[in-house]
Amino acid sequence: MPVRCEIVSQDRMVWEGDADIVLAPGAVGLMGILPNHSPLLSTLNPGILTVRAQGREEHFTVTGGVIEIQPDIITVLADAAENVAEIDVARAEAAMRRAEEYLKAGPPPDTDSYLKMEAALKRSSLRLDAARRYRSSGTRLTGERERERE
Repeated sequence: MPVRCEIVSQDRMVWEGDADIVLAPGAVGLMGILPNHSPLLSTLNPGILTVRAQGREEHFTVTGGVIEIQPDIITVLADAAENVAEIDVARAEAAMRRAEEYLKAGPPPDTDSYLKMEAALKRSSLRLDAARRYRSSGTRLTGERERERE
C-alpha cells in the first residue's frame, strides 16, 4: 500500500503521486519514509529528495523547507524544489560562475548581497551535482564545468 506524496515549492506543485518510499534530507540526516510512518514534522536540509514508486525513482533538489509526515500522506513544503530531469544545466553553470565571480571580489559592504550570492552558489552547486549524479548518461554537463569534473 503506497503513501501519497506532495512536493510543493513556493510557486508551484512540483510533484504529486503515490510512493512506495520517500528519501528526504532531514535536519539530522537522510530519512526513509514508508507508508504508515508515525506522524513527524521536520525541517529539510538542502539536498536530494528521492521518490520511489512502482520500481521507478524520481529525484528532486530541495533547498530547505519542512516535511510533514502522516501515516497516509507526506507533504514537502520546500523553499525551492526542482525535478532533476528539468534542471537547465547551462543556466545553473552561469549562475555558479556569476556567484563565484561576485564572491571572489571580496565581501561587499552589503552583507545581505554577499549572503544571497553565497546561497546562489550553494543552490547552483546542488543542481549541477544532482544533474551529474542522477540524469541519464545522455545528458552531459557543458563547457568549463564538464572539464573541471573530468
